[in-house]
Amino acid sequence: MAEEAAVMADHVGLGKLTLAALADRLGVRQPSLYKHIDSMAGLHRDIAVNAKRELGEVLARAAVGRSGAESISAMSRAYRAWALEHPARYEASNLMPAPGDSEDESVSMAAIGVIADVLTAYRLEGDDAIDAIRAFRSTLHGFVSYETAGAFAMSADIDRSFERLVDGFVIALTRWADTKPRPEAESG
Repeated sequence: MAEEAAVMADHVGLGKLTLAALADRLGVRQPSLYKHIDSMAGLHRDIAVNAKRELGEVLARAAVGRSGAESISAMSRAYRAWALEHPARYEASNLMPAPGDSEDESVSMAAIGVIADVLTAYRLEGDDAIDAIRAFRSTLHGFVSYETAGAFAMSADIDRSFERLVDGFVIALTRWADTKPRPEAESG
């Protein structure tokens, strides 16, 4: 049911998904849905878990057999393509797990683990690796969010801009461990 709801949400938007519309799509009465879900929040959670798992698999497939810049580029393109093809699932993939939801936490960490594995080519460890993972995710999320919102109205080719963004990030990774946080950033 969560997969069908995700497909529907990709067309109407996660926030516009209703149980009544889902029941209609499935050809059942709305009360019948409660045999499979406990609430709309529960359905959103199930969509999120499946989406995180799917995104992690997409990233892993893109990274297989590659390393370094080639892997970062392939994962970036796969991330963007998946997000654009599945906008509601992408939105759901960014939802934080509820405290104690071990399944959601596990799939969230698995997707991040793929990124961490790829970043080992840059010999990043500890906080350096965490900072790079956050920067990678933020970079891609920012671009995709602006793109899906139609915020790139300038005439330059969007694909070209994306490739330059990824190339720039790869360049930054080559010197990542050389940079040190400013003292005021460390003190919070």
